[in-house]
Amino acid sequence: MTGGQVFLAVVACMALGLCLRRGPGTARRAVIDTGQGLWKILPTFAVALPMAAFLAELMPADAAVTWIGPESGLNGILVASFAGGLMPGGPFVTFPLVLAFAKAGAGVPQMAALITGWSIFALHRIITWEYPVLGWRFVAIRLIAAFPLPILAGLLAEAVVAVVPIGLGRP
Repeated sequence: MTGGQVFLAVVACMALGLCLRRGPGTARRAVIDTGQGLWKILPTFAVALPMAAFLAELMPADAAVTWIGPESGLNGILVASFAGGLMPGGPFVTFPLVLAFAKAGAGVPQMAALITGWSIFALHRIITWEYPVLGWRFVAIRLIAAFPLPILAGLLAEAVVAVVPIGLGRP
């Protein structure tokens, strides 16, 4: 288990303890909700994790290293920032894809830019939710204001990696 998993397990146990203090009915409802949530996301995991493993094997490492590898620098950060905005789906799709890129040789700064680009510029989310609810004027203002953020995240990650070398794909 990783440190993050241990932390989440401790928080879950504490929450269960608090539910039990409120009564067995509260804890039972929480366990039922947990089971229902698990059954909803399990099929996605069952598809997304093998997809990432297969993509990692199929992805040409030289292409990944050339475009978004550790030595691709600012150009790789720009490519990753743009690609992040085009990545469809939620975290169950995105993070296995990021893992596939990492295994194919992507750099840490580039993956920081990719994830930040996905978080801020997800085109599917803009079209599905943001524009219909908030309108194009708001979307345009937000996109212009947020434009440098994935690039800055990549550059900051590059500075951190220069001081503390870290790799991807390992906890």
